[in-house]
Amino acid sequence: MVAPGAGQVEEPFVVRLLKRSSARSIDDGTVTKLLKVVFWIALPLTLAGWWQGNDFVDFDWLPSQVVEEPQQKKARKKGFNVEYNDVVYTVEPKYAYTLYGMVVSFRYHDGDRMLHKVWNDHLNVADVCVVWGDNMGEVNLNAFDFFNGQFTCNFSTGDQVAWQQFRVQQLSNNHLLTADDDLRSRITEVRVGDIIRVEGWLSWYGQAGLGNGAMRKTSVTRDDTGNGACETIYVRDFEIIRSMPNPWRTVFTLFGILTLLTVVLFIVGVGSGRMK
Repeated sequence: MVAPGAGQVEEPFVVRLLKRSSARSIDDGTVTKLLKVVFWIALPLTLAGWWQGNDFVDFDWLPSQVVEEPQQKKARKKGFNVEYNDVVYTVEPKYAYTLYGMVVSFRYHDGDRMLHKVWNDHLNVADVCVVWGDNMGEVNLNAFDFFNGQFTCNFSTGDQVAWQQFRVQQLSNNHLLTADDDLRSRITEVRVGDIIRVEGWLSWYGQAGLGNGAMRKTSVTRDDTGNGACETIYVRDFEIIRSMPNPWRTVFTLFGILTLLTVVLFIVGVGSGRMK
């Protein structure tokens, strides 16, 4: 005995939907018109969500440490060697360091490109530019443009009030180093607006055997600027405490999916000859 429907292949949902639509109203193009309306509503909202997804918004709760200065004390850890991507590096910790702050820009690094390739540097997984303290509450950060170069954090604004309120000493660009794949994975999940905690050592580092002259150094004060002012941190622990509650990110996700769905339905409809 053969069960009802046995041996039959069920048509995909999209095809069945188009057939049902055709039986009722596809002749007058109602479904086509509906898809176009939905597409032209969803697309601008998707673009708006993408454009405004990194706008800074207020948090309803923040850890108290983000208004405090980073904690720094002389390192008790001795220098050590670590291997990553078949390259051995020497790391010389200078200070134990803990930083809480909000990410304003970042850049992931690939040791096979640009200056990191020249330096054979696979240990520096990312640069993360962070603000804390008064910059978290008293300054309109949306008045600034923040972006990371290969090894710098750049920022500018045309708003004189915001510039006068901004405390340069409460911003740092952090070269993050680690050979731990789990930590590297966590670091590469960071987004603008994330509240993060970084623990590790402010360190000098370079390829083993090349000597101190070939080492990349670190800042040990928040009061310096320009070349050499970045903190170079060998990371022991990294945590994304909170992500920024920007509603435009949800708009981007939802309406991006809707935009893609309308495009797929339209292509399937045209391909089946049921839409024009």
